[in-house]
Amino acid sequence: MKSPLELKDHRLIICLGPGGVGKTTISAALALYGAMEGRAVDVMTVDPAPRLLDALGLDASSAEPQPVALDGLLVDRRHRPRSRLRALKLDPKATFDALVDRYAPSPAARDTILQNRIYRNLSAALSGVGDYMAMEKLLELHLAPDADLIVLDTPPASEAIDFLDAPRRLLDLLNSRAITLLGRSGGSLLRGLKMVDFAARTVLSAFDRATGLHLLGDVQGFVESFAGMYAGFAERAQQAGELLKSPATIIVIVTTAAAARIIQAREFAASLDQAGLQVDAVVVNRIMPEVPDAAEIPRAKIPPALKRKLARNLNDFASLKQREVHALKDLRSSLSAKSKIIVAPDLGREPRTLADLAEIARSLKIADPASES
Repeated sequence: MKSPLELKDHRLIICLGPGGVGKTTISAALALYGAMEGRAVDVMTVDPAPRLLDALGLDASSAEPQPVALDGLLVDRRHRPRSRLRALKLDPKATFDALVDRYAPSPAARDTILQNRIYRNLSAALSGVGDYMAMEKLLELHLAPDADLIVLDTPPASEAIDFLDAPRRLLDLLNSRAITLLGRSGGSLLRGLKMVDFAARTVLSAFDRATGLHLLGDVQGFVESFAGMYAGFAERAQQAGELLKSPATIIVIVTTAAAARIIQAREFAASLDQAGLQVDAVVVNRIMPEVPDAAEIPRAKIPPALKRKLARNLNDFASLKQREVHALKDLRSSLSAKSKIIVAPDLGREPRTLADLAEIARSLKIADPASES
């Protein structure tokens, strides 16, 4: 089978799209397709919901990479010795802990960070931490030599721009004045503060005295404990940002042919373009089958009343299909000529098994140009 995305020429697929369009299903199908082509594939979901692991029949409570059994899906495994598929769900806290363990300058520094109250309570909840940890895990998978292809299932589109912007935001934070000031101690902190900063510190100090929480000291200790590690974080963030724009990376938007979803996809593609990211393909999911030939109805040996009912149903079906054709045309008009439109069939049922995903994977194809003109 020939891949409409030419997966053999790429190392990373990032699947983006609004909730409810089957983004996780398409991510899993693309990953499965790569494995059936003979590649070693890792697929990771950032969505905390367990849909990806459920679809692949895996333990949704585990954050470790889990192998997917491909028995019965490979025509001849002897010619595809590298074929394998692993799936994992991102655990931001565990990823951050592993990052600290890897880059802390000493075991004592590592323990100080991991035991810090601010770190323990907020490492999984701080704004942007989950996004950056996803990028960190993605970079880890990408740099490992044992995967030919990585597929990333991202958060819904409303959060995806923030997700893709995480490397830049981390670099901005590491270069910010706030980090510099908080990293100072004692009198040097006071000397470095402007009047507005001093007022904020006064309020925090009063809050500490009233509550006994020692928040300012904990925050400062949290920042100081990362001394010597910021350069490493900045380097990794820069690498993650470069990976997003690498020629080996494919950015795919997943949508359906519903008018509202097409509008969302067009707006999302425009936002990505403004961010300097090229949309390589849009996968339009749940495409209807071709309209049956109405000429068969009069020849059918069935009661006239049933013939009339079938004819009405066929007309309704044809109207829906025509709407779908117009939606694809509208989508094409808003995309770069370099962006492919790929269609995935509506199975007529909710895809719940590996066999269902394999059926979708094998059915992926470039949209018929006639349907876009």
